[in-house]
Amino acid sequence: MPQHVANMVFWGVRGSTPTPERDTWRYGGNTPCLDLLAPDGARFILDCGTGLRTLGHLWTHAHAQHGVEASVLVTHYHWDHIQGLPFFLPFFHSQNSFHFYSFESEFLGRDSLRQVFEAQLARPYSPVNLNLMTAARSFREVRGGENWQIGATRVTAAWLNHPQGCLGYRLDTPAGSFVYATDNEPGVEEFDRNLRDLARGADVLIYDAQYSPEQLATTRKGWGHSTWLEGVKVALDANVPNLILFHHDPDSSDQAVDAFLSAARTRLPSTWAASEGMSVTLTDRRIAVTLRDAGEAAARS
Repeated sequence: MPQHVANMVFWGVRGSTPTPERDTWRYGGNTPCLDLLAPDGARFILDCGTGLRTLGHLWTHAHAQHGVEASVLVTHYHWDHIQGLPFFLPFFHSQNSFHFYSFESEFLGRDSLRQVFEAQLARPYSPVNLNLMTAARSFREVRGGENWQIGATRVTAAWLNHPQGCLGYRLDTPAGSFVYATDNEPGVEEFDRNLRDLARGADVLIYDAQYSPEQLATTRKGWGHSTWLEGVKVALDANVPNLILFHHDPDSSDQAVDAFLSAARTRLPSTWAASEGMSVTLTDRRIAVTLRDAGEAAARS
């Protein structure tokens, strides 16, 4: 039987603000952006932080002749998750097509997603005119608990606990399932249950690990983020074999992220810390993780 293969690549892994500093180079300083190529060829972008710019350059060269179509899943509208929008070159080419998904904001009301997109190019904050973005665009606002089909991939959304709202997404592909749950603070029963239901039995959980457990319990309580320890707990509770720590704090050096990763692996060995250029491949539910800098792959069944 033919194998089913899905491949995800991390283009931005940092939370809150870009960090182009020497002690964050190894994991990377761009804000959240991932892309997923499903087994049937469907393309997904998860969040539009500054990492989106690098993905855009790659796709511009790779798909210059025939164009590219992708579904864009936006978790929420805070700057670190949308600030790459004006710098994504494929938006400026008419042969491309993008379908955006996110939620209706209580602050913006109807058509929130379109408003957020257009605001990124509004005067006087951007020198780029929206009319120059000639790629086809569609916008659909979804709710927590909703699911829909894109090609052979089933997408499910769930509400997470974050100021002003945030969606987590599950993508069930024929090769296996990914859960993307960034910007979530544990401790509220409704949202804790949402997250575990979303992650139940998935193959890979990408989870907010911005703070240490000590920070979350004291100075960062109420800020809308989580820890490596909570990520391990969710993975174990939901029977997810592979955990990826994500949304690294701008004040966390590479060494600090190393420490979080080391601590997590004492409880769940199949844990990685997301880094720019890292790829995660599922082949009939078997995982291979390739690190850009190390150039080495780690595989587990």
